[in-house]
Amino acid sequence: MSDPILRATGLRKTYRIGSRAVEVLRGVDLTVAAGEFVALRGASGAGKSTLLHLLGGLDRANHGEIQFRTQSLAALTTYELAKLRNTAFGHIFQAYHLLPELDALENVCLPARVARLDAAVAEARARELLRRVGLEHRLEHRPAELSGGEQQRVAIARALMNQPQLILADEPTGNLDSHTGEEILDLLCQLRAERNVTLLIATHDARVAARAPRVVELVDGALK
Repeated sequence: MSDPILRATGLRKTYRIGSRAVEVLRGVDLTVAAGEFVALRGASGAGKSTLLHLLGGLDRANHGEIQFRTQSLAALTTYELAKLRNTAFGHIFQAYHLLPELDALENVCLPARVARLDAAVAEARARELLRRVGLEHRLEHRPAELSGGEQQRVAIARALMNQPQLILADEPTGNLDSHTGEEILDLLCQLRAERNVTLLIATHDARVAARAPRVVELVDGALK
């Protein structure tokens, strides 16, 4: 196994709902090697999305440590963490999180604009990514004009825009038909092979889990 790209130790996360404290994660330990494909399974509400948000620097744990390569996420400034999310992580959200006022091409280009990539280079890359997810005919359509599956494919293309080292995907095939879902998995696995991209995918889909060389399960707030 290659050197770890991601290491989580003793992660705990508690949310407060009114006067009640709900402990979602109870000491999660996880090490992911560079270039590895890991499927994260667990019942609905088990905390899979919460764990992905912590690992991707979108939220902070109450206790525990997360390291990306040799960097502790807790030690980074807000700016440094935002830059890391933009350049090294690719997030694929279950709820898409596309900007409604932008068309598909503009949504995919957004991470490159944040990173100040040359506009012509960014647009060419975005067009190619949308072609690879089967949406070259929908470049100028806004999210409201796209189906759920099409919006998910735009979100996947956006996540790949800045050529991330680590892709954190929350049910990336959940809103896709089986054929399109297989094509998306093929694309992610191809990127893994081409660029040694690391995949961590939370899923309920047994077909997705079956493609992963390693499967971990989140039960009662800890990984089994």
